[in-house]
Amino acid sequence: MVIHVPDDGAPKDRTGQSILKPIKRTETDVTRKGLILTISAIVGVFAIAIGFRFMEVAEGARMIANMIGLIAIAPPLVRAGYSFVYDQELEPFTGIELRNRVWLCSALFASLWIIYAFVPTYVFELDRAAEMDYMTFGIILCVMLGIGTFISMMTFEVEGLGGLTHAGLYLLTTVLLAIVSGVTLAGAETRDDIRRSSVMAIEVSVSEVNAVDPTR
Repeated sequence: MVIHVPDDGAPKDRTGQSILKPIKRTETDVTRKGLILTISAIVGVFAIAIGFRFMEVAEGARMIANMIGLIAIAPPLVRAGYSFVYDQELEPFTGIELRNRVWLCSALFASLWIIYAFVPTYVFELDRAAEMDYMTFGIILCVMLGIGTFISMMTFEVEGLGGLTHAGLYLLTTVLLAIVSGVTLAGAETRDDIRRSSVMAIEVSVSEVNAVDPTR
């Protein structure tokens, strides 16, 4: 007795063998290049940041240098981050298409710091963003992370968790960059704090003088 396999409907040759062949997928190694670029960029930028920390540099110049750093470090971080978060079941972006998406995402990630620079100063009427308290800074950072997640999802077509990881990698690295370079991101003294400290210092001085010479 011969049992025949049901016909699958695929076209066959004279011998009855299917002429359809599965398309083999070529694995694209994007991790190694991404790691090399990321490590090189991070080491270089952080070395410069450490140099700025130990140099006598004005706060404004330090902030400008940090802004340049967060822009310069964006492309390698975005490129390497994508190599970790892209869907393994799908073919990754490569070549010119990957380059264009990296540049677009890098520009949008860097622009997230506009939220930090202007929203608190406008809402709370601060002279500079660094005067916000740490709780406000945490809220602003969460807002930046949420927007960054959406940017990553739309740019590289990744899932929500992948976008969150991708944006978090950039924001965490840039915050560490600011800390290493000595830039104050939050908790700086406001004018009212300085004025209050000056008044208290004067009152303490007067009290000390009166204690030394009660006749005054």
